[in-house]
Amino acid sequence: MKNIKILTITLMTLSLIMLVSCTVTTNNIEEKSCISDLDCVAATCCHATDSVNIDSRPDCQGVLCTANCEPGTMDCGQAKAKCIEDICSVVKVEQD
Repeated sequence: MKNIKILTITLMTLSLIMLVSCTVTTNNIEEKSCISDLDCVAATCCHATDSVNIDSRPDCQGVLCTANCEPGTMDCGQAKAKCIEDICSVVKVEQD
């Protein structure tokens, strides 16, 4: 009887994990979908390394960021949010 309870709890836990995983994947696709470059913006308020659809943009009111140009981010024009194959992406900008 004890083994059945452990098995039941294990199966319920695994089912919950799978359900949450599928939901996150679906939301991520919706957050990143786009038609043009104008649909895409930075995914975070400060030192963004990813982009999302403008409807999923973060609320940055009252957020203070450092003025550092962090390497590998969209800071200081190092990269731009672009729509590539209908997915918001970050593209590095070639510096002169």
